[in-house]
Amino acid sequence: MKNPRKYGIAPFNVAVIHGGPGAQGEMAPVAIELSLVSGILEPFQTFTSIEGQIQELQTILKKHGDLPITLIGHSWGAWLSFIFAGRFSSFVKKLILIGSGPFEEKYASKIMETRLNRLDEDEKLKVYALMEALNDPGVKDKNAIFTGFGKIMLQTDSFDLLPFPGDELEYQHDIFQSVWNEAIRIRESGKLLEMGKHIQCPVVAIHGDYDPHPFRGVEEPLSCTVKDFRFFLLRNCGHNPWMERNARERFYDILKKEL
Repeated sequence: MKNPRKYGIAPFNVAVIHGGPGAQGEMAPVAIELSLVSGILEPFQTFTSIEGQIQELQTILKKHGDLPITLIGHSWGAWLSFIFAGRFSSFVKKLILIGSGPFEEKYASKIMETRLNRLDEDEKLKVYALMEALNDPGVKDKNAIFTGFGKIMLQTDSFDLLPFPGDELEYQHDIFQSVWNEAIRIRESGKLLEMGKHIQCPVVAIHGDYDPHPFRGVEEPLSCTVKDFRFFLLRNCGHNPWMERNARERFYDILKKEL
């Protein structure tokens, strides 16, 4: 897969940063829509460490982007963009966080509980079986299992889901396992939120009220940490606003006004 993919015409002053970690291609529909108003880069994360992904993103933006650039990060991509903006402030004109994970551990304890409560008993058993397989060192190729797990989480994380308007995603489990474990540690230590004090650009967060990642875990910590911060809460919207029947139009209205 070409890295980065490009949409629209130069200057390429906006980049969409996918989540997962390891969900390469999930931001393609957003890139296509926004390419009507700007040149868009869609970088992919191929490294299995946070530092590797930061350096990879810096290299891609320096080579292909028109700096300073607007970073639009989704889920894990919101955290990666946040960390990057704190480290390389001269690269980033504006930071837009979509469906970000909470920035303090105290907000994260009930995310999986919320997801499981939205499933029936058969679906819960399937999730438990998939999680057991993912934790089994004897299972070698876990991408297909992780992709199945991701499909179920997409359902639990969504209020009124539209069909995915693109190629079906294949999640990269090795990237997820390594990067997410590292990310949890920096959140627990308080270092993740601390990085916000070094961000010089405006920060905008967009979050769905149905997202199991609690919006207060984004709004409250960042309001007290980031110098220039604004927050938009979308009603009847889950984790992926561009795929939500009720919120999609409002989501794109906000994004395009912020570019």
